[in-house]
Amino acid sequence: MLNDRARILLKFLVERYIEDGQPVGSRTLSKHTGLNLSPASIRNIMSDLEEGGFITSPHTSAGRIPTPRGYRLFVDSLLTVKPLAQGEMRQMESTLAPDDPQRLVATASHLLAELTAYAGVVLTPKRRSLGIRQIEFLTLSDKRILLIMVTADGEVQNRVIVTDRAYDPSQLVRAANYFNQHFAGLSFEQVQPRLAQELSELKTDISSLMELVVATGADAFSGDKAYVLSGERNLLGASDLLSNMARLRELFGLFEQKTELLQLMDVGHAANGVQIFIGAESGVAPLDECSVIAAPYEANGEVVGTLGVIGPTRMAYERVIPIVDITARLLSNALSYH
Repeated sequence: MLNDRARILLKFLVERYIEDGQPVGSRTLSKHTGLNLSPASIRNIMSDLEEGGFITSPHTSAGRIPTPRGYRLFVDSLLTVKPLAQGEMRQMESTLAPDDPQRLVATASHLLAELTAYAGVVLTPKRRSLGIRQIEFLTLSDKRILLIMVTADGEVQNRVIVTDRAYDPSQLVRAANYFNQHFAGLSFEQVQPRLAQELSELKTDISSLMELVVATGADAFSGDKAYVLSGERNLLGASDLLSNMARLRELFGLFEQKTELLQLMDVGHAANGVQIFIGAESGVAPLDECSVIAAPYEANGEVVGTLGVIGPTRMAYERVIPIVDITARLLSNALSYH
């Protein structure tokens, strides 16, 4: 636990470093924090903060900069969030007025990037689970079968499945009939646990086929998770990131490859409000020198996606946090309007 003087010094140091990007020395702290402390006392407190892992000294500089742990303490208990200007609020409200849902997602991503000058990302709404009206099979070759799936509202999805053995037409008809009689109207996600219980009742010659059908259908109707990313080029203007070109290349590779970032943004679905990942907290190596501020958004009371901002750890948290929070609320209102 830090005492009040250490917390005041750390708060000022983080704010000053975020503002100008220069290591903060004890003389600056002595002049501007308003604490009636001698330079020696300030140096002692700085030494304690460094020993605790909250600040560090870059290279041979006499000043100190915050570590991810220092940023975390700052964000959790020292940060003073600034209200947004009325002009910015009006811009956000007018930009995210109810409109076509797909356009709203892209608009929110652009808005986050524009207001923060970092990268804005919006995980697209989760697709609702669709009930299946019926399935059919069409033999393509000995071990390749076309699975035809028709949803309750008439959507048709076709998938080629590769089996471990050949099935004759009567077996395919029996498998389709079994599915349609027992599971019609259910989503594949609902079928999976029921099928596991009922496999013992199925004839062994079609049980493995049924498992393959359900796995294929669940994948087909889960919808490919995707996100809309805007302003990634803004990160090329972040001096903190430019100092490590190898890591910056990894970051842009992450944007192209998508999987890890999707998994990280997915975590935000379960969050209650704004969630902040600082440096290695994200568990995604290319983001070790970045912070991700994310929040879930809803449609009609149900969480359907996540949005957020990606920027360097030296970002104006007091400004970015409310932008992410308000954008999530406005997007929720706009989507719920439909």
